[in-house]
Formats: sequence, C-alpha cells, structure tokens
Amino acid sequence: MGFKCGIVGLPNVGKSTLFNALTKKITAEAANYPFCTIEPNEGTVPVPDERISFLSSIAKSKEIIPTSLTFYDIAGLVKGASKGEGLGNKFLSHIREVDVVIHVIRCFEDENITHVNNKINPLDDIETINTELILSDLELLEKIKSGLEKKSKSGDEEAVKKVAASELLIKHLESGHQIISFPDLDRINETIKEFNLITNKPVLYVCNVDETSILSGNHFTQEIQNKFSEDIITISAEIESQIASLSLEDQKEYIKGIGIDESGLNKIIKNGYEKLNLITFFTAGEKETRAWTIEKNTVAPDAAAKIHTDFKKGFIRAETIAYNDYIACEGELKAREMGKLRSEGKEYIVQDGDVMHFLFNN
Repeated sequence: MGFKCGIVGLPNVGKSTLFNALTKKITAEAANYPFCTIEPNEGTVPVPDERISFLSSIAKSKEIIPTSLTFYDIAGLVKGASKGEGLGNKFLSHIREVDVVIHVIRCFEDENITHVNNKINPLDDIETINTELILSDLELLEKIKSGLEKKSKSGDEEAVKKVAASELLIKHLESGHQIISFPDLDRINETIKEFNLITNKPVLYVCNVDETSILSGNHFTQEIQNKFSEDIITISAEIESQIASLSLEDQKEYIKGIGIDESGLNKIIKNGYEKLNLITFFTAGEKETRAWTIEKNTVAPDAAAKIHTDFKKGFIRAETIAYNDYIACEGELKAREMGKLRSEGKEYIVQDGDVMHFLFNN
C-alpha cells in the first residue's frame, strides 16, 4: 500500500469528478447539488512506475504487483461543518483516517454549476475549509485534555505529557493556525500521534480549472500561488475524465497533444510521496516483480517487515542491487558477477529503486 488520500473541498468544486477520473470509476455520483456524496467513496489505484515493467521483463516474472494508493471522496464540507452543518461531523471523522488531504479548490467560472456561496472566491473557500478543520481539531483536543486530566493529576507520566502537548496545541489552534505549522512539532509528534488530528496531515492544494486554463492557469490559481509558498497542483477534472477513458497508449498521445507533462494522477502521486517522504523498493523473480512503499531512511530489517514480519525477526542480510545496475547488468546473475550485488546488514538504509532479496532465519 502506498498511502491514503482524502479528497476534500466545498460542494460542487469537482471532487467527485476528479475521484472518478483518478480511480477510473463512476461510483461517485458527480451531481450538481450539495451533499450528493454521503459516505466516502473509496478507490484503490496502482501507482504508475515504469521501472517495475523493466524489472519484470528482465526477471521474466509471471506477475507484476505495483504498489497502490487509495483515494477517498469525502463529501463536501460547508461553513459550520465542525458543528454538524451539512452532516459535517460525520464527514470530518472520515478525514482523520487518511495520510494526505487533497484539498480541491474550484478555480473556474460556470454559471451552470452552482457554488454553495453563490460566488467564486478560491481564497475564501480555502479559509472556510481550513477553519472547519481547525475547529474540529480544537474540539477533539479539548475532549482529550479533559479526559486525561484526572490521570495527569495522579502522576501518570504519559497522561502528563499528553495534557501538556494538548494545551500547547489548543493555544496554537485558537490563534487560527494548523497543527502542522506548530514550531516545536517534532518534539511532541510521537505523543500526539494517536490523536489523529486532521490539521497535522500534509495537504496538497489542487486547483480545478477549466480546459483552457490547464497550461498556464488563470487569475484564480495565481491568487492561490501568491498566498501559499508551496507548490500547488493545477488540473482539470474534465480533462482527467477524458484521459481516464483512454487506453494507456492513447493516454500518452492525448497528454502530449494537449501540451501537459503528465496526468493529474501522476502529479498527485509524486507530490504525495514527497510530502510523506516515501520511496519505493522492489523484489524481482520468476514468480513476481513487486513494488513496496516505505519511508525514506528505513533500515533494511524494517523494509523486510513490509513483506513479512518474520523477515525482520530473523533478518540476516539483504542482497541488494541498485535499480540502474540491475537494468545495466540485465538481471541478478550478471550483477553478481560484476560485483554490483551488495550484501547489506541491519544498519543499511534502503534507497529508492533498490532491488532486494532478504535472507532470514526461520
């Protein structure tokens, strides 16, 4: 599994259209009225990575198993969602389960598609959503703090830590800031991990534009870019729908023909991996070639545990070939002969693209 993405935004910004395109499904009803999505629609898609095809071809694998990511189309939030407006509390609970929040913002004019506030103002829309997420975390933290205070006063060390962290974060939220911007977050992150706070999750801002604005954006996307120092992702949900309806070969031709570098799915995956500090390693053999997602700076035994927990328990060593060496040597045999296969121990930090074979004691 790669990671879980929750697609959020106001009603009628193109969330369900984007979800359908990204997951090549039509299960999320894309309708022109608020709250057409009640339960979060879920779709798992393979992560495109051409390296796995090359490895499989060399290893003559019977099966290719790419890593994957899961999208959740979470119903439109509105002002007051943290207090239950528009079924808000239910929707907010769904966002707590994802790794990355994809915040879709409407950056197009279309009189045939209603806007919940009857005006197109992307910065206001972003503020509405962010405020509701902050208020939701604030309410949760106050409940957590209240529930732990008795334990804390009795001297329970863990409770003392959690109450102290909650007090710091409550002040931060009350000042209108998201938890992910808290200056001393690294120090308390392990303490608050189980709280599953929404504003502690990385956010990808996705600007949904009309087809004519896909190459250079428009004044709406420029406003957002000026507001946020981080990069934003500009896509057209309608174009993504067209891409999704084509074969892989036709997709490449279509993308090239309209002048964009890559699909919205690829943009989201790349940005998501970067936000979460994720990389991919591979296992390759006659039975299967498979991709595995891990965090950067993962040591070999922990990477082995992704395959099976026994691999970590009985870890001996990891036979490792860098991806480029595997391709250049056309497989493991020549890589071994050329001295490109390395025997790595417990302290080895797995690199993106490593082709690995783990040796372990039963």
